[in-house]
Amino acid sequence: MRLLVVEDEKKVASFIKKGLEEEGYAVDVALNGEEGLEMALDRLHDLIILDISLPKMDGLQVLKKLRQQKVNSPVLLLTVRATIEDKVLGLDSGADDYLTKPFAFQELVARVRALLRRRAEAEPALLQVADLTLDPAQRIVSRGGEKIDLTSKEIALLEYFMRNPGRVLTRTMMIEHVWNYDFDTMTNIIDVYVNYLRKKIDSGREPKLIHTVRGVGYVLKAE
Repeated sequence: MRLLVVEDEKKVASFIKKGLEEEGYAVDVALNGEEGLEMALDRLHDLIILDISLPKMDGLQVLKKLRQQKVNSPVLLLTVRATIEDKVLGLDSGADDYLTKPFAFQELVARVRALLRRRAEAEPALLQVADLTLDPAQRIVSRGGEKIDLTSKEIALLEYFMRNPGRVLTRTMMIEHVWNYDFDTMTNIIDVYVNYLRKKIDSGREPKLIHTVRGVGYVLKAE
């Protein structure tokens, strides 16, 4: 899962980013409203954590523009405002949840999980390609009825593949979705993780599902 944090306080943004990455998420950070809007419009993020008080464009303006552009990612608003009127305004603007500063990080993570779970429940319960299945909500992977143990990053990469069956995914696309914007695109991390997936999913099984498209990237399909 890839998250976007739009927060102008650098220490707060860094704290949230570090904590969420420790929970297994890929996290991008924007430090003002205009940057946050631009990044969110890429539609790469599974959830957006959005502060209301932002320079250049406030969070409610960002939120309204996202909804106008049909960006449907769940949005969790962060703010020091705590009145009922402010909460109603935020929710009516298209937010999915609201968290008042200061907050406990455990509560933030719980709300993030709840929003992602709610989104997953609205989607098909299982992703399937040939005899490979993935339950995104419970993070369970199996092939031919046999459960396969994967790490958080391996599951994230596999989910991206399975949500795009038959589509050639470039290394840059995979890095941006599973890791983050500022990750070194020259690294061979994608090849390493694809190799991990192949050993766990394809080794000793037919048909092979993960294929190399030379000079471009990889594709998941049953041949």
